[in-house]
Amino acid sequence: MEKLSVFLVTGLSGAGKTVVADWFEDKGFYCVDNMPPSLIENFLELSRSSHHIDKVTIIIDVRGGEFFEDLATALEKLKKDNGVDLKILFVEASDKVLMRRYNETRRNHPLYMGVADATVIQKERELLSGIRKMSDYVLDTTGLRVAQLNQMLDKAFKDEVPNVPFTVNVQSFGYKRGLPEAADMILDVRFIPNPFYVASLKKLTGKNKKVQRYVLKHQVTRDFAGDLFALVKGIVPYYEKEGKNHLNIAFGCTGGQHRSVVMAETLGERFKKAGFQVTVMHRDIK
Repeated sequence: MEKLSVFLVTGLSGAGKTVVADWFEDKGFYCVDNMPPSLIENFLELSRSSHHIDKVTIIIDVRGGEFFEDLATALEKLKKDNGVDLKILFVEASDKVLMRRYNETRRNHPLYMGVADATVIQKERELLSGIRKMSDYVLDTTGLRVAQLNQMLDKAFKDEVPNVPFTVNVQSFGYKRGLPEAADMILDVRFIPNPFYVASLKKLTGKNKKVQRYVLKHQVTRDFAGDLFALVKGIVPYYEKEGKNHLNIAFGCTGGQHRSVVMAETLGERFKKAGFQVTVMHRDIK
């Protein structure tokens, strides 16, 4: 039986644990935030019995209050568990950077629910000193932007965390029902000849082979699909460089039944063949 891969992320408040957790989640880890240490063992036992969870990230910090005191004991026990491959990642930053981050976000420090000054941060460092010594990795985020932090994580764990293909989420929609709420690119395909005006195709949708043949027989459609595929494939590396792991593309036609559906299906298939992880959704299809 393979070991359950577990990364426990802890460290100073404001140091970037949320960004680290997002990185692990994008890599396919099941992430749990602020779990009481006494429940970790039971949760991992449930995870091992599941057929869907083989990688877990647990974020624990001083927000747990009195529960946090049980963490060292729980970790010592887990390190002796032959069914768990445990790695502890401690995230920290300089006092000056932590104070600036709290000042910018106007949030109270969770340890004392007050201003994050040097005294409070030093007390938190002292409280976490034992866990820091137990850690397998110590990550200093001082001066790092989110993209740089993601790149550092990619480099640090390239041999331990499997790479997940870039995800392209494709959807179709109809303009008469409004624009989609979450889209990085919105492509208007109303320039393509409309199957709606062909009697035998009017009541069908873009998922039908006859409609697809009609839409794709036009040179303008094929040129558009080829140019868009080349564009997206060319810019994906730059999205990844900035720490982004997915791109949302929406194709719109008048009713969201024919042309946009064909383009979503066609480009989705091309992206999949190119090695991307792809989802295809049709918002307005009947």
